[in-house]
Amino acid sequence: MNRITIAGRDGTFGAYVAWPKSVPAPAVVVLQELFGVNADIRQTCDELAEQGFIAVAPDLFWRQEPGVDLGVNSEADWQHGLRLYQAFNRDAGVKDIENTVDIVAKLPGCTGKVALLGYCLGALMVFLTAVRSSVDAAIAYHGGDTEKYLNEADGLRAPLVIHLAEEDEFISKAAQMEIKAALADNPGVTIYCYPGQRHAFSRHGGAHYNAEAAALAHRRTYEFLHQQLDRSRAMKVTS
Repeated sequence: MNRITIAGRDGTFGAYVAWPKSVPAPAVVVLQELFGVNADIRQTCDELAEQGFIAVAPDLFWRQEPGVDLGVNSEADWQHGLRLYQAFNRDAGVKDIENTVDIVAKLPGCTGKVALLGYCLGALMVFLTAVRSSVDAAIAYHGGDTEKYLNEADGLRAPLVIHLAEEDEFISKAAQMEIKAALADNPGVTIYCYPGQRHAFSRHGGAHYNAEAAALAHRRTYEFLHQQLDRSRAMKVTS
């Protein structure tokens, strides 16, 4: 079974699920870019499952257009996704993610530990959800518009990793400095910067994909997730 239905407060929506070889296991809720729960996001879930996590990607665009699945290299799909992105209600999206986390934590085979991981729009939603509610860990890859919500940063309680591409065309150097400054005093936040990299450098098959930088970012992500969610693995890592 690689699909489940999330019964949220405002309605039901679908989610892709990738299961690890063995359970019980902690879970990671994976939040999409403007392309929907597409092949890239599903592959990300599959890779997380290989790392031993239950990976669940909810359909964040369900209110506008359920089942969006766009290609990352199509101009028409980019424009389609951009229209959805611009009309997306971020506050309602946080509620959907909270509902997803609650339901995923209770899935048969889940340990109850749940992290958030997102890309671009999804990374912004990771930040918003982490500062407004409770999650066990959070990872944000190049979250556009994050700097617009830094006034909420004091609400952050979960450990957070942020990946920033230094040459990101959608997150200016000034915005990156704002993010770093706002979170500098929070000991639970780690920000990694990738020199020479552009937006979505870790997207499978994307225009700016860089295998070396992507591998480094993913290794850091997996280590962080194991440390925060997997008690037995964390004991091995720290011993």
